[in-house]
Amino acid sequence: MYVRHEIVHNRHVVEDLRAKGAIFVEDPADVPEGSMLVYSAHGVSPAVREAAAARELRTIDATCPLVTKVHLEAARHARDDFEIIMVGHAGHVEVEGTMGQAPERMHLVETVEDVQRLQVRNPQRLACVTQTTLSVDDTADVMAALKERFPAIELPRKDDICYATQNRQNAVKQLADEAQLVIVVGAPTSSNSNRLVEIAHKVGVAAHLVEDAGDLREEWLDGVACVAVTAGASAPELLVEGVVERLRELGGDDTSVEPAPHVDEGVVFRLPVELRAPPS
Repeated sequence: MYVRHEIVHNRHVVEDLRAKGAIFVEDPADVPEGSMLVYSAHGVSPAVREAAAARELRTIDATCPLVTKVHLEAARHARDDFEIIMVGHAGHVEVEGTMGQAPERMHLVETVEDVQRLQVRNPQRLACVTQTTLSVDDTADVMAALKERFPAIELPRKDDICYATQNRQNAVKQLADEAQLVIVVGAPTSSNSNRLVEIAHKVGVAAHLVEDAGDLREEWLDGVACVAVTAGASAPELLVEGVVERLRELGGDDTSVEPAPHVDEGVVFRLPVELRAPPS
């Protein structure tokens, strides 16, 4: 079983799958003809799909449905003869997949300053899509700048930020009112995990990104009475529980753990079609 890119940006998940036999590659050309290839949650461009088809690879599409939604929006805008502005981080694999939906029509911006430098062919035929794992606040600022400079631009009808990403960002803002320290369980390569650290810093609270309990430092707790723990969207619950248990050990007998109010996200995704059982 081959996987194009890390299935999710979490070292523990990837290492667990690698131990079970998964082989991670960046290019379908590295996969033997006729083999099975899984597309990661971040999505791929049509060019990657064409390269896989040329090698007669069997594929399983594990693209997050929210990323697929953005891909479909980009393709629709291209068919309607729009130039497309993508708000996202250069070099991120999700951005590469979305930009690849219509490469000749796409422009990438990361900041308000990027918007001011942007040159387009026709300001009357512009549309916007976003990476799904950005900071909600930063994305709003960039889209506001786009609307101010290009009043005719078609912004997303519904925010493209992943609901799981947005709920975690909202939770960090709420928890920061009580906590003196925020611990984010996630990978250094995880965009949504890094955004959680940035949000804590912006509201004036110390924050650290850890991959597991072994990354915790006892000195971080000096003078801290309350620690908030959150996690990136792809961090396994087992890692979060390990971090909480280690904090309990460092805090001593008086340490108590209180879960934040549960948010019912009310979203269920079906398995990729290749994995669904045929109707009985």
